[in-house]
Order: sequence, then structure tokens, then C-alpha cells
Amino acid sequence: MTFTERDRLLESASPCVNSDYQTAAMVPNPDAPNVATIVQQDCPETAETETDTRNIPDEDGKPKHAALVIFCISCITFISSYLGGLVTISVPQMARDLNLGPGMELWPVSMYALATGCTLLIFGAMSDAVGSRKIFLLGCFFQSIFCMACGLAVDGTQFITFRVISGLATAMCLPSAMSIISENFAPGKLRNLAFSFMGGGQPIGFGLGILVGGLCADTIGWRWGFFTAAIANTVASTLSCWQLPQGKVTRVNWHGLVYGIDWVGAVFISVALAVLAWALAVITANVHDAAKPSTIACFTISGVLIICFVLWQEYQERHDKPTLIRNSLWKNLSFTAVCINVFIIWGAFNGLEQILNFFFQDVQGLSVIETSLHFIPTPITGLLSALATGMVLHYFRADAIMNVTTIISAISPLLMAIINPSWSYWRCAFIVACLNPIAADALFTVSNILIADLFPPETQGLAGGVFNTVSQVGKSFGLTFVELISNVVSDAKVDPRHRYEPEGLMVGYRATFWFLLAVNVISLIVGAIGLRRVGKLGKANSQ
Repeated sequence: MTFTERDRLLESASPCVNSDYQTAAMVPNPDAPNVATIVQQDCPETAETETDTRNIPDEDGKPKHAALVIFCISCITFISSYLGGLVTISVPQMARDLNLGPGMELWPVSMYALATGCTLLIFGAMSDAVGSRKIFLLGCFFQSIFCMACGLAVDGTQFITFRVISGLATAMCLPSAMSIISENFAPGKLRNLAFSFMGGGQPIGFGLGILVGGLCADTIGWRWGFFTAAIANTVASTLSCWQLPQGKVTRVNWHGLVYGIDWVGAVFISVALAVLAWALAVITANVHDAAKPSTIACFTISGVLIICFVLWQEYQERHDKPTLIRNSLWKNLSFTAVCINVFIIWGAFNGLEQILNFFFQDVQGLSVIETSLHFIPTPITGLLSALATGMVLHYFRADAIMNVTTIISAISPLLMAIINPSWSYWRCAFIVACLNPIAADALFTVSNILIADLFPPETQGLAGGVFNTVSQVGKSFGLTFVELISNVVSDAKVDPRHRYEPEGLMVGYRATFWFLLAVNVISLIVGAIGLRRVGKLGKANSQ
């Protein structure tokens, strides 16, 4: 029996099944073939299972303590974003205390994204093979340990190393969290809300991280931000151990884990993204390094590995072997449009956040605490956007929601492009802080639900890995492009004597804001074309 034939049988089956390379969680179907027979034939070593009835989904297609399950998952995504905001606002103080030299100030941010983006697909595949709950809890454990370690680091090397391991922990949690929701919540309003809370945890976490980071940096020290994250993560992890559903737990099939996952493809794409992210980090530190042979070599190696990955996936799919991402998937216009929009919108969102931070501190001369307070509206409107999208998604067309929210968020870079630095916060920057996250968080909710519908249940962890990989790469590109544009324009148009004065910096910043406006327009076009046939999502149930 080939992998493809077995996939078709498993997709129509009822219970949670562990085959050579995947774990499926499905809604009961009395007309389905006997899966036990299939498992006995193809992988007898996994036919025996032990059942844990604690908090398994009930007849309505939801866990017994659904609210607590949603809360646990939202807490973990919240904390990962909290750490991002904490580092973003505290970079100058961290660089000074840890003796990070010129060009290395952004490494705590870029290396974290590097580790996360390069391993999301691997941990997504492992989540499908050994169980999403196991991978999720393991990621929570490592996150708690290395949050504390970051706060105790004594030099830059230690701190960056701990941030890299924290990135690996985040990569464990994100795709497995999406898989837990997909496996335990039937399509409908409650599932939409679960994804909404998961998405809403990100803007709230990022905004609170900026606020707490600013307060700590100017008072008791930035290290306390990591200590608070470690404490909160430990509490959330303990609650997750108690409340996350287990259902029918299969014994780990080590043979399937080793030979049933496309490790060759995972190495190709992970190394490609790692090398690319490294090159982008180097360029972000110094734009003139783009012409160095080492940087050019990194881009070349990355490009070759990406081509090898695509060809390898084609070979694997053609021979009915496990694949990381089936090339045929890109033939689905909706999925392709979602991935492009996730890449663009999240890159634009993070790029504007970073330049807005520089605008407040370097152009308007605000303190870290004052800058943090100026970002308070961002997590509030981001959460409202995610929740509102989840509640109305089954009433309105998905493409209409995305088009409207993209237009709203496009107002932010437009206002910043014409802003006068002497204007008060309430006249312009307040509106920018309110509107910037709306499209990103609406897209997060729409994309999670859409991808959950497009992928078969047994690959939901991998689907989460694909989505989050695209968003992480988009963040890296967004930060790199705004930094490059700002530096190039300022170097070309500003007298070197005034290059780092507020007026000189603002020349480059305005150019980046116009660029981000153009990026939002491109996203609007992609969404209008690629999502026009999607219609309403999550209509099957309304718990």
C-alpha cells in the first residue's frame, strides 16, 4: 500500500491513528473503512494504544474544559510575543550591559527569529508524528528554563545563545498549538474563537512586552522582564499539563519518526533559511556588507538549497514518499495567496513597529518609558481585531474581511509618511499605533482557520509550521528592508555631518513609510485576486 493510498483511507477514518509517519485526529465517521485493520497491516508496532479519558472532546466536538484549553494555548503564544516586545524596546540597554559591539545590537532579535523560522517545519512534522501535546509541553519547559537563563546571562555570547534556544522552544509550541486546536475543536464558532484568542495573544504579548520592557529598562533593569516571563510561562505550562486534551494516545513509533518524516527536505529548507537569515542580519547591521564575497556566497548557497528543496519535494511526491510541503499544494490559489499575504502583512507590521520605535526615541527624543506608553493602543486594537474577526468570520466573506482590514492598516504608513515630528502624539501617531496591527491580526485568524480547512487533519502540525515559517521569514524580510531603505536613502540625500540628527534620520524613515504603504497595496491586490473564491469560513458548527 502506498503512502498516497493509505492517506486517502486515513482521511476518511474515525479514531486518532498513528501510521508510519503521521497522527490523525478526526471526527467519527461510521461509513469509514476499518482503520485498525490498516494499522495492523502497515505498522503493527503501533496498533496498540492506551486511552486517557481526561478532557477528551465530547459529542459537541470540543474539550470538556474548552475555555481553559484556549487559555493555556493563548498564554504560550502571548509569552513568546511578550519576549519579542521586551527585547525590541530594550535593545540599547542590553547591548550596553552585555558589551554587544556595533553591528550586533539586533542579533538577540534576529537570531531568535532565525532559530524559530528554521525549525518550525521540523517541529511541525514531529508534532504530527509523536503527538502535538508532547511537543507543546516540551517547548513550554524549554521556554521557562531559557527565559530565566536570558535574565542571568553575563555576556553577549551567553545571551544570544539562550535566545537561540528560546527560539527553538517557540518553534515547538507554535505549530503544535495550532494542531491541538484543530484536533480538538470541530469547525465552527468556538474553533474560530480559539484561533482568534491564539492570534490575539500575539499583539497583547508584544505590546505588554514593550510596556514592561520600557518600565524595567528605566527602573529595576531589563533582566526582570525575562524573570517575569519565566514565572508566567511556568504557571501556564503547569496548567497546560493538567488541562490540555490527550484523547487516544498512541505509543511513539520510532521507526516512523526516523524514516517517515522528510528529514532531507527539512535539512534543505532549514539550512537555506538559516543561511539567508544570517546574510540578512549581516546586511541589517551594515548595508555596505552586502557587497562582501561572504554575503554574496550566503545568498547564493541559500538560493541553491531552496531550488534543491523544491526539486526534492517534487521527487518525493511523485514517488508517494513523505514530503515536508507538497508542491501540488501551491496549485491551490487560496493557500498561495494566504502565504504571500502573511509574508507581506507581517513584514510590514513589524517593519513599521520598529521604525515607529526609532521615530519616538531618536527623532522626538522620548525616553524608553514614554515610548512604551505610546505603544499601548497597539495590543488593544490588535486583540479586538483578532477577536472580532473570529466572531464574524462565519457571517462575512474572508476576502472582504481581509480587504477592509488591509485598507485600514494602510492608513498607518500613509500618516507616518506625512507626519510632522513636532505634532503631538494624539494628532497622528496615536492613530498610527491603533490602526497598524488590525490587518496583521485579522490575517492571523483568517489564515489559521483557512489553512486548517485546506490541510488534512493528520498534518495540522505541519500546516501550522508552514504558516508560522512564512510569517517569521516575513518578519525578517520586513525588518531588513526597512533598515536598508532607511540607511540607503539617508546616506544618499543627507549631508554626512547631519546624518544622525533627527532631520537626517527622518529622511530615511519617510522613505520606509512610503515603501510600507506600497507593500500594503500589493497585499490588497493579492488578497482581492487570490481569496475571491474562499467565501465564509468555519460554518460547520456554532458551539
